[in-house]
Amino acid sequence: MRDTRDESPFTPPSRPTGDGAPKFGRLLIVLVLALLLVVAITFGSEAYFS
Repeated sequence: MRDTRDESPFTPPSRPTGDGAPKFGRLLIVLVLALLLVVAITFGSEAYFS
């Protein structure tokens, strides 16, 4: 006897959200913003302490 819970007509097949591809564009933007923040802190502290 088969388990009918796996093939219920009332529940759609589970699909992963999105296309499954990693979001390199968003990651790149976050990394660039973090780098700019570090550069701004470096130049700001250099101007402040000298």
